[in-house]
Amino acid sequence: MAIANYKMQNSQSFLNIPVIVKVLQISFLSLLLCVASFTFSHPALASVQVKLTNVTYEPCTGDAGKNMVLGGGVMSAKCYMIKGNADNPSGKVVYNADIFGRIYDANGNDAMPERSRLGAVEEIPVGKSEFEIMVAVPAEQPEPLELKQFKASGFAGKVRR
Repeated sequence: MAIANYKMQNSQSFLNIPVIVKVLQISFLSLLLCVASFTFSHPALASVQVKLTNVTYEPCTGDAGKNMVLGGGVMSAKCYMIKGNADNPSGKVVYNADIFGRIYDANGNDAMPERSRLGAVEEIPVGKSEFEIMVAVPAEQPEPLELKQFKASGFAGKVRR
């Protein structure tokens, strides 16, 4: 009986309240820091998707596409201006917007199979606006061209280039 009383008096409690409180405080602060880092992240890190509609093309005019070549000067190319409307519903100006899309020739062949990023626009204002980019398509691709799946993706803050 003396041994049992000794063990009960000298045994440590499994419920150490000050340690549990400290662990809960640290857990709460960690969660708070995590939430704050997402809430107050730099606005340039937020990618914004912009819908592009009424996308058309026309041959480049003047000297814009003169002597244009592809593949480091291996293939001759035709220059086209791709134009359309951009709808930026984000409420913020979108900067450095990459333009993505597919260009098919008259036979349904992908005119640029290795590329879906076709160009970039420096700035897309809030609401509806127009955009324009220049592309080079291999000269042997027959017209009319078909433009599909066009969209833009940029940043809500300025990004250094």
